[in-house]
Amino acid sequence: MLLKDMSIGMYSTVMEVLPIDKMNVKYEVMLALTAEMILDDALKNYQRNKLETKIDEALATGDEHLFYELSTQLKQLK
Repeated sequence: MLLKDMSIGMYSTVMEVLPIDKMNVKYEVMLALTAEMILDDALKNYQRNKLETKIDEALATGDEHLFYELSTQLKQLK
């Protein structure tokens, strides 16, 4: 009988902790998704800025073909 009482007590303890663990997992998943979104946004901004700089250079040098190529890439990025 003592073993049965002990296992019931451990089961109750696990069941009490489980919802908190689920909340922690959800929080960690949300945190990871947020971090991924921030990194994706930063990378997109970097790529956009780099393309815009190259477009400005193409305009300054009069390279029409490069300008159109880079402008197309910029449109695809947005």
